[in-house]
Amino acid sequence: MQEFDWKNKVEQKEEKIQLAKRMAKRVKNGDIIGFGSGSTSYATAEEIAKRCKEENLKIKAIPTSQIIEKLCHDLGIETTSLEKEKPDWCFDGADEIDPHNWLIKGMGAALYKEKLNMKSCQENYILVDHTKFVKKLGEKHPVPIEVEIDKINQVEEKVKKLGAIKLERKQSNIEQRPFLTDNGNFLLYAWFPKIEANLEEKLVQIDGVLESGLFIGYAIIVVK
Repeated sequence: MQEFDWKNKVEQKEEKIQLAKRMAKRVKNGDIIGFGSGSTSYATAEEIAKRCKEENLKIKAIPTSQIIEKLCHDLGIETTSLEKEKPDWCFDGADEIDPHNWLIKGMGAALYKEKLNMKSCQENYILVDHTKFVKKLGEKHPVPIEVEIDKINQVEEKVKKLGAIKLERKQSNIEQRPFLTDNGNFLLYAWFPKIEANLEEKLVQIDGVLESGLFIGYAIIVVK
């Protein structure tokens, strides 16, 4: 499991804390909440835990990564899963958001469960600081793609045929070792000069692709 240094290595920290405080006000006793991953979600989990402690609220979290699951345990928030329960609402961050509310998410590798949470819930809050807004999706970030290890080479060739101009396999912090997702897969970063509305569907149809970090056409509530 990758470690996350929230206190020292987060940009726009104060803005993210303010977003987190606003989201924590949404919590009601008995809520089952989908917890996203990433720095803004980390801050939100901490603020929710503070409110639960102060007001003696009982909630359950459906975490989207091992890091967030561990954080919930450390904060005293009970966790559950989509196998057992359905979320009342979900929150998450984003790496990019365009004028259509299309998103790139998953640079931190939790895209698979982030998308499962979003698809299972009708009330999805996306918390974004001012740096995440772009005029064109893919302006600042590649599209993360979770890929089965044994099929990485053939997936790369097919992603190139879809228009990717650059591909990169995410590396771990351990020298010369590839990064592995919570599911034990590789994370491929794909740069596209233009992202069409059907690219998300085309990527997931490739044999060996578990999921992509494109979130196109989802009903979301943007918190900024």
